[in-house]
Amino acid sequence: MLETVRLEPIRSPVLERFGESGIRHGFFTRAGGVSEGIYKGLNVGVGSQDAIEKVTENRRRVASWMGVDADRLLTLYQVHSADALIVTEPFSTPRPKADALVTDRPGLALGVLAADCGPVLYADGEAGVIGAAHAGWKGAFTGVLEATIEAMESLGAKRHRIAAVLGPSIGPENYEVGPEFVERFAQADPANAAYFEASPTAGHAMFDLNRYTVDRLARAGVQASMIGRCTYADENDFFSYRRTTHRKEPDYGRQISAIVLEDR
Repeated sequence: MLETVRLEPIRSPVLERFGESGIRHGFFTRAGGVSEGIYKGLNVGVGSQDAIEKVTENRRRVASWMGVDADRLLTLYQVHSADALIVTEPFSTPRPKADALVTDRPGLALGVLAADCGPVLYADGEAGVIGAAHAGWKGAFTGVLEATIEAMESLGAKRHRIAAVLGPSIGPENYEVGPEFVERFAQADPANAAYFEASPTAGHAMFDLNRYTVDRLARAGVQASMIGRCTYADENDFFSYRRTTHRKEPDYGRQISAIVLEDR
């Protein structure tokens, strides 16, 4: 087994209680990586323009902390879909296009990348089934959260036992959206108005993606909670697509959140 690198990802007390079931997880920050410049820290985005050897080393460090070899840290080609993939073994390139991963196989670390979107980690310790979902507004709106739960159920999980934790993502105080965005949510369900507040910009609104995500998870019947850290506001710890866009920077890094059934 690879030597464990001293990374200090954020951990959820809710998911930590599954440690006795052999489940390990981490919401990784920028800390502990080798990338430089605008990617400074633990950039794991293979789709970024960062030097590939640095991204590879950062991913190796994450895999080591998770207790697996680098080829067993599985991440997808994320496309903001509602598709959840059941995995039973490492996959080769090209990476599958989907936005959630589910497994009941020990030794496969499931990872999702984000830079403002919501990373959600799931676990049913009794069934030994885990999941990870990338939930930006589009994925959450179109059903990736529920699709992940359904995929876990197909492997024997029970939704009332599933704990789902939303990791660091953009907070409502920094997520301004336009009128067409608000209208889309209002047409889907008038009750969605509760997730919007007035913006300083006329005709715009501030959107609470975090609460929207957690509420959808709760309505789906799982134990839902969130870390409550804003990726836009905390530049030292997190990459942020929106912050990069506002600064007109050429690119941005991605942080990873991962979960594994330890191979005992």
